[in-house]
Amino acid sequence: MEEIVSQCNEQMKKVVANYKESLKTIRSGIVTPTALDKVFVDYYGEKTSVKALASVTATSATQLLVRPFDPSISKAMVGAINDSNLGVDAVANSGAIRVNFPQLTGDRRKEYVKQAKSYAEQAKISVRNVRSDFVNKIKKNKEFSKDMIFNYTDDVQEVTNKMNKEIEEIFAKKEKDLLTL
Repeated sequence: MEEIVSQCNEQMKKVVANYKESLKTIRSGIVTPTALDKVFVDYYGEKTSVKALASVTATSATQLLVRPFDPSISKAMVGAINDSNLGVDAVANSGAIRVNFPQLTGDRRKEYVKQAKSYAEQAKISVRNVRSDFVNKIKKNKEFSKDMIFNYTDDVQEVTNKMNKEIEEIFAKKEKDLLTL
């Protein structure tokens, strides 16, 4: 039943991958188009992501250029970007939207570190939930002896420790990127 441990490992790897994706939305000096991934626009009554409605490119280290596929959505898109918690200034300019990101101040960098730490804690909680689910599966399996239950539970805990360590390493790297001027 090594497949239980490998299934657990796969699910935990998905949690870590989601954590890495979440961190991409936190800017650490140079602006990337992923900064707008969590900005949604009301488009014909549906909340739709900016990247689904426009092409987003970085024109400089502090500016993004957003070109809506449908020019009629520009005004709503500017409003959604300005209303997001990114602290940016979006301006419509001849069919395109320029999104200016201010230089990161020390306070803003610390705020981003807190946000990254929050994402890390959420990822660790998800890893623990996966561990708990698999430990319960192992304990409920009537085919396993007590020794097997102990060994599989121990294996799941080892995978959990490995994933938590990976999350910590990713967070430490992001924290260093954020605090480096």
